[in-house]
Amino acid sequence: MILLLDAHALVWWLLDDPKLSRGAHGAIADPGNDIVVSAATVWELAIKRAAGKIKLAADLSAAVETAGFSGLPVTGADAEAAAGLPMLHHDPFDRMLVAQALRLDATIVSRDALLEPYGVPILQA
Repeated sequence: MILLLDAHALVWWLLDDPKLSRGAHGAIADPGNDIVVSAATVWELAIKRAAGKIKLAADLSAAVETAGFSGLPVTGADAEAAAGLPMLHHDPFDRMLVAQALRLDATIVSRDALLEPYGVPILQA
């Protein structure tokens, strides 16, 4: 299974935060699953870090790689697909995750209930 981590799920994993559900933790730790992190998520977290909203490693991409996760670039097709989604969710980063999950047939690891109406599989973070 391909698991696409939402920003909060990634942060909770990297910080070993108990907010991450046992089910999500087990699925992320399962070597049979492919864990991917969108460049959009790295961008979102870097913006929040620069604004002083969160404290994370200076090189988030390296932290993702060290965790054994794969980086997922944002393609032009992803951008067009995200822009074409119904405006059920107004966060452009989350809409990008939906577009990428649809392309990859991936499950998004998230607690964001606003993603559910898009019909992508969600694993509760």
